[in-house]
Amino acid sequence: MPRVLVSDSLAPQGLEILEHARGLEVDYAPGLSPAELLDRIREADGLVIRSGTKVTREVIEAAAKLRVIGRAGIGVDNVDLPAATARGIVVVNTPSGNNVTTAEHAIALLVALARHVPQATASMKAGKWEKNAFTGLELEGRTLGVIGLGNIGRVVAQKAQGLGMRVVAYDPHLPDDVASKLDVELLDLDALFGRADAITVHVPKTKDTAGLLGAAAFAKCRKGVLVVNAARGGIVDEKALLAALESGQVGGAGLDVFEQEPPPKDDPLVQHPKVVCTPHLGASTEQAQLNVAIQVAEQVRDYLIEDVVRNGVNVPSVSGEILAQVRPYLVLGEKLGRFQGQLCPGKIDEIEIEYAGDVADLRVAPITIAVLKGLLETVTDRVNMVNAPVVARERGIKVIESKSSRTEDYASTISTRVRGCVDRLIVGAVFHGNQPRIVRIDDFILEAIPEGHTLLLHNHDRPGVVGAVGTILGEARCNISRMQLALQRERSEAAMLVNLDSAPPDAVLERLRTLPHVISCQLVEL
Repeated sequence: MPRVLVSDSLAPQGLEILEHARGLEVDYAPGLSPAELLDRIREADGLVIRSGTKVTREVIEAAAKLRVIGRAGIGVDNVDLPAATARGIVVVNTPSGNNVTTAEHAIALLVALARHVPQATASMKAGKWEKNAFTGLELEGRTLGVIGLGNIGRVVAQKAQGLGMRVVAYDPHLPDDVASKLDVELLDLDALFGRADAITVHVPKTKDTAGLLGAAAFAKCRKGVLVVNAARGGIVDEKALLAALESGQVGGAGLDVFEQEPPPKDDPLVQHPKVVCTPHLGASTEQAQLNVAIQVAEQVRDYLIEDVVRNGVNVPSVSGEILAQVRPYLVLGEKLGRFQGQLCPGKIDEIEIEYAGDVADLRVAPITIAVLKGLLETVTDRVNMVNAPVVARERGIKVIESKSSRTEDYASTISTRVRGCVDRLIVGAVFHGNQPRIVRIDDFILEAIPEGHTLLLHNHDRPGVVGAVGTILGEARCNISRMQLALQRERSEAAMLVNLDSAPPDAVLERLRTLPHVISCQLVEL
């Protein structure tokens, strides 16, 4: 009988779903120590967690029977996804369970900032009546800048409009007509900084959004701007924020998330009189916790009993039999999408996916979803194998799927062509042993392993370029694990795909870009 370990607290309604499911045993043990988790996980077929349990590679290796991990919530930062995927463990989450509550919390932080509610409360509890010390700011008629108009950002925009605020937004991946329907004006970041009286961020934390609100950004803002972060710690540069608060450039900050959680007891931001802070409460309402508990319990039950995947983070919603057939192509498709998404930093109008050869005889819909998931990961951390088509449609991305019975050089290929901020073709194939390969980038032919920190360099075909690249990387102690070269003789141009053991610093990338004969240099994470 499949056994489900619930290692974090879960609403009773969620537990009842698991306990009443015919054919399941439930081990409810919230608050396990890491050592206790390693012991209990050995007999578990399913694991239900919230944010408290850390599902490390060690835990996954100890989980001899584990088939599914259910996260009651959105973020899966506490799960080693590559390790789970390598073991064939399905990871599911509940992406829609707390959109409203997180948006409401961001608005609550904004209102508390504008009217000094926590500070005034503390003053009164200390026996004081300092009415003149807490003169506030009316939000009606003010401009709110929303960075990221995903599911939560849109709810924030609507609720701010209900307060009488004007809303401007930055989201380079959102079509103008969608923003127009929301009655939101799309701006570039610099224009948003110059217009907004308050700024709230609702984007995933990626290498592109880490430190998005830093010293340079604050310098472009209106003096006294209010800043709210109820998304992910690290999107706001905490040192830069502290300096801006001290100088008065930022008038106040509402923080629900931090770079280190919990932050140190003497954290200067937490102690700052102009900061309103909460301990990551964005999803902490009774309704949200009930919603995610019910959803995750149903998903884990359905997978263990009926082999049905819903809200899969690392696999599509297909049966186990079909999954076994298409798994190598799912891995390849997601890497192709991730490659394309990182090479196109702006709006994508269209992606065309062609399946040629043996793969065309398979059910390719899950592979298309995997391509879209990879493509959209740089846009939102809420995309998964279930909602990727919906997210693509919401962002106005046209998806074209086609099949061909023949390929020129390989048994099967998947071709992806993106049109929009760039027009680029990337083709992949699965080699012997189910190994994914990149076999074409535009008109450059190569056979490269899409893995880890990867440099794509485009250069004029001149002697010394490869050596110069190697020298700069060597001086920076960035070890090259693999290098693939491709040549376009008609144009006297070449391309390099370089796999590195560690990500090069920005200064190294700039040195590479300024080398003689280098046309472009881009870093992607695969």
